[in-house]
Amino acid sequence: MRIAVDAMGGDNAPNVVVEGALLACRELGYDIVLVGDNTMIQQELFKKSAKAPHSISVCHATEVIGMDEPAALSVRRKRDASINVGARLLRDGKVDAFVSAGNTGAVVCAVALRLGLLKGVQRPGIGLIYPTLKDLCILIDVGANINPKPEHLLQYAIMGDVMQRYLFDKKTVRIGLLNVGEEEVKGTDFIKETHRLLNSSNIKFIGNVEGGDIYTGEYDVVVCDGFVGNVVLKVSESLAQTLSIFLKRKLKQGFLTQIGALLSMPAFNALKKEIDYSEHGGAPLLGVNGVCIICHGGSSAKAIKNAIREAAEFVRFEVNQHIIDALA
Repeated sequence: MRIAVDAMGGDNAPNVVVEGALLACRELGYDIVLVGDNTMIQQELFKKSAKAPHSISVCHATEVIGMDEPAALSVRRKRDASINVGARLLRDGKVDAFVSAGNTGAVVCAVALRLGLLKGVQRPGIGLIYPTLKDLCILIDVGANINPKPEHLLQYAIMGDVMQRYLFDKKTVRIGLLNVGEEEVKGTDFIKETHRLLNSSNIKFIGNVEGGDIYTGEYDVVVCDGFVGNVVLKVSESLAQTLSIFLKRKLKQGFLTQIGALLSMPAFNALKKEIDYSEHGGAPLLGVNGVCIICHGGSSAKAIKNAIREAAEFVRFEVNQHIIDALA
């Protein structure tokens, strides 16, 4: 398995990305191609390992697309940016998958432009894997397509169904549509038409999902447009961080609470691991003619390692071919 990793993508690149790639090489045994400034990458490799593993190589890229740069314009202008170079490596068959924690819009743009879409797919979508009270769920789309058509959401539902079946071995996949109420008559005309399409399809559509039910575990796939999905993602991240700060403040307010905190530390650590996004690595860009995993900009080395693992699983289980078959 040969996987390209955007070494210049993310808030802490190339430091954290190189560290994550090294972890993947040692623990998972994959061949990694680090894409980016050769000098900077070699310096990081030297800092972290006296001798870089033979399974790590570098593909030099002279440009970087910043996190705050306009996606489409930057992809066109910076042809030798690490994101573009990684996408070309995937297109040319020199790697099996591409992982990036860089500018999400630029990654979507570059990969869709260079590789095109899978047969039958009209728009790509980003599928976020997240924990619920019962099992893992997939929220799609969380930012690739902010102005979709109802048929795009139907395709997202089918792609999410395939992910659950082949990556997580789900026999029955329950699909929900994110809406302002459970009743069929609720929502905009766009949502009502999407509901009609999902209801008449051969997937197991069980109705509308209200925002308060996203984490109950009653659904295996929740579909929505990229604008709403991205808001849900950002609010969830912010809420988790805020609750963590509130909890730390309260636990420091007295001697007894500090003792209680120490006694509860195993439970706190278990909870942190269960809701930690780094456990799942990144979100797959579904619908493109190749395997691409998009990571959080603030990804840790552990998250990069797990994103590489996730990319390899997508390749191993031939998820894209199953998507083509399902859409056909």
